[in-house]
Amino acid sequence: MTSPEIENAIPHRGPMLLIDTIEEQSQNAICCSKTFRPDEYFFQGHYPGFPLVPGVILCEAAMQAGAILLSRFVQDGKGVPVATRLNDVKFKKIIRPGDRVLLQVELNERLADAFFLSAKVTCEGKLAARLDFSCTLAALDE
Repeated sequence: MTSPEIENAIPHRGPMLLIDTIEEQSQNAICCSKTFRPDEYFFQGHYPGFPLVPGVILCEAAMQAGAILLSRFVQDGKGVPVATRLNDVKFKKIIRPGDRVLLQVELNERLADAFFLSAKVTCEGKLAARLDFSCTLAALDE
């Protein structure tokens, strides 16, 4: 999928668009990738001299992949999946400038407009983070 296709699926834009490509997608799962460039805004203060991708950014990237997966449930472009809960978040590997991560997200359950997902973030085949999260569909004001 190209960037315009990603931008049609979710409302995120730079500098907060944290998905570069969609590697593969099925009805209930998606795998996206993101390469963290050295000039990303958050590296300026996290941490000077030893830049690291903040854990919350890894979570956000995974949730954006989930939002792309859920975009098929949005009616006529008038809504957006928004996070309602994060559970069981674990960080296992430091991600640095230049690292490429894979964001694997699976839709586990849907109850009306509540979606329950799980995500794994890997780098070079090693687990960097894992989390469970839920989303709901929020209407966009016109």
